[in-house]
Amino acid sequence: MRTVAAAMNIPSVPVSPEDMWLAEKQGAAARNPDCQLPHLFCYPAQSNFSGTRYPLSWVRGVQSGQTCPVSVPGQWFVLLDAASYVSTSPLDLSAHQADFIPLSFYKIFGFPTGLGALLVHNRMSPLLRKTYFGGGTAASYLAGEDFYIPRQSVAERFEDGTISFLDVIALKHGFDALERLTGGMENIKQHTFTLAQYTYTALSSLQYPNGAPVVRIYRDSEFSSPEVQGPIINFNVLDDKGNIIGYSQVEKMASLYNIQVRTGCFCNTGACQRHLGISDEMVKKHLQAGHVCGDDVDLIDGQPTGSVRISFGYMSTLEDAQAFLKFIIATRLRPSSSQPVPQATPGEVGATPAENEAQNTLPATLDRQSPSPREDTPTASRVCNDLPTAMRLHPRLPEATRTLQTPLEKAAGVPDGDLGPHVITNIFLYPIKSCAAFEVSKWPVGSQGLLYDRSWMVVNHNGICLSQKQEPRLCLIQPFIDLQQRIMVIKAKGMEPIEVPLEENGERAQICQSKVCTDRVNTYDCGDKVSSWLSKCLGRPCHLIKQSSDFERNAKRKHGKGQSAGTTATLSLVNEAQYLLINRSSILELQQQLAASDENGKEELFPMKDLILRFRANIITNGTSAFEEEKWDEISIGSLHFQVLGPCHRCQMICIDQQTGQRNQDVFQKLSESRERKVNFGVYLMHTSLDLSSPRFLSVGSQVLPVLKENAECHDLSASEKQQNVIS
Repeated sequence: MRTVAAAMNIPSVPVSPEDMWLAEKQGAAARNPDCQLPHLFCYPAQSNFSGTRYPLSWVRGVQSGQTCPVSVPGQWFVLLDAASYVSTSPLDLSAHQADFIPLSFYKIFGFPTGLGALLVHNRMSPLLRKTYFGGGTAASYLAGEDFYIPRQSVAERFEDGTISFLDVIALKHGFDALERLTGGMENIKQHTFTLAQYTYTALSSLQYPNGAPVVRIYRDSEFSSPEVQGPIINFNVLDDKGNIIGYSQVEKMASLYNIQVRTGCFCNTGACQRHLGISDEMVKKHLQAGHVCGDDVDLIDGQPTGSVRISFGYMSTLEDAQAFLKFIIATRLRPSSSQPVPQATPGEVGATPAENEAQNTLPATLDRQSPSPREDTPTASRVCNDLPTAMRLHPRLPEATRTLQTPLEKAAGVPDGDLGPHVITNIFLYPIKSCAAFEVSKWPVGSQGLLYDRSWMVVNHNGICLSQKQEPRLCLIQPFIDLQQRIMVIKAKGMEPIEVPLEENGERAQICQSKVCTDRVNTYDCGDKVSSWLSKCLGRPCHLIKQSSDFERNAKRKHGKGQSAGTTATLSLVNEAQYLLINRSSILELQQQLAASDENGKEELFPMKDLILRFRANIITNGTSAFEEEKWDEISIGSLHFQVLGPCHRCQMICIDQQTGQRNQDVFQKLSESRERKVNFGVYLMHTSLDLSSPRFLSVGSQVLPVLKENAECHDLSASEKQQNVIS
């Protein structure tokens, strides 16, 4: 609206809820009856951010001059944005005669998408002007002369072209079904508000053992009635010290419980700034820091850039509300369960491993006589804190005093009494993106990373890449590469092995375009035979495609120190960088934290091999301390030199056991707790310089020589001195 007004040199003034509440108290201002200058007041009947319902009485109050948003002479008209409001509440237009009312049928029914309406009061027809006309809106016009007569009907005059008549036909069926299922919009209003009130009461009472609240709810009401509050709850999750946990992390954890939440600012920057205390300058600084609307940059300098929102509709149930509360309790107030999360089918919202235990701590079920929860809502005395302090697994002891191994070191095969220099202990490549790892002891290096690493990927019938997020069973498909025979053999349980050539047949290859992380890549289909094999294995239509050998996908990251400004690293079908490195000491620390939180008392809840495979790294090294790799600036392995690009931000894929395909949220949750709310693990590497005039290899047992970030410019140091810099 502001942009439309500005194009016509008409000023616009932002008005806050506080301004309107004050204007209501002040009453009518002096009016000049002769001044007919038109003004338009636009406001939402319900905030899509917080669910606050603003007074519908403002419509008549502003039109009559009893409530003045801005003290200027003239005649006021009102645009009432009812899109969020009418999705769960009736709106009586005979009582609240706004001049313009936009609404969304999609928000009411969930179908058809993209269909809405603008209701225009007939009295506004003379004031409306069109600057152009399209098909079907003219009563008569000439092509060779500026002659145009619009249709008389407002609707016909403004509906250019062919309307979505097939979608419009569906609306009557939608209203009929809604009436048949619910008994009408008044019932929906009461039902959804009761669910929101119940959830708000329970959520706002949750506390850590130290009395700190678990969430911070952004609201303008006490959820006292549906007249002032809609079925929306907006909040941020806090830790026991009062620090905000980023919305991106909460969203990832919720998805593990089959709960989908909305996060960010919800296209409502004004409400977001107002409730979160974000100034205009902070918004501009967030943009400079790289944050844009819709991304997952949820915290900048410890301050939130957005929040989490849940909302209830006519199809929502009490079980849905309880499932959400179970999720909050299980992730914030209970120790992690060792049981895997079941593979829920659609409708099994909130299925969790701790369901039975969490049920005992949930607020009581609602009944008709008791619209709010009973007094057995979880409190500090009823729940336990699942945020143990992160411990250093390997204290840096003098060599003479460190003689005995810990059980975890023995399990990991760490040499007795000596961690030694940094050495490669494992090498993995992943020929097919999101499928199982292929472990090698020595492997050639190519211009894009390890040769054939993520050169293939599985796509659905629409050509969209499948990952373990959508299809966890991909991890059970095992590719093996035979460099001698120039083939890749693919195996899976219950399936006969199938062979795929390593290189395309130039004459037969069918080139197609695909996408990897918004990048368009040229690929070719590997044929019907392997497509049928994969489709049978996964039980869904899919294809195997390979990146074309003559296609170069350039990395978005800046060139490394050893590269000239004109040099750009090339990538295979990886998400971020050519290599991913993890440190065994980091794995060991995580393993100990997981074992400490195992309430079942198992000695080895997560074997070392299982944890290593979950992180899907290319290079595994032993180390002297956990997460020291994040302090490295460069590393050298023999004649190969790499730039450390930064940490790997983890997603829900680390919750998938790579040997069974089963989900377990403990790893993600523990990392989230111990890594200060950012789930980083491992570092990305990129070649700084690569001479492929002769074959280059990575081998298990090769020494890794890291350079700390603060020592990155000391290129004249010998290798032994560089190593000493890190160890010291």
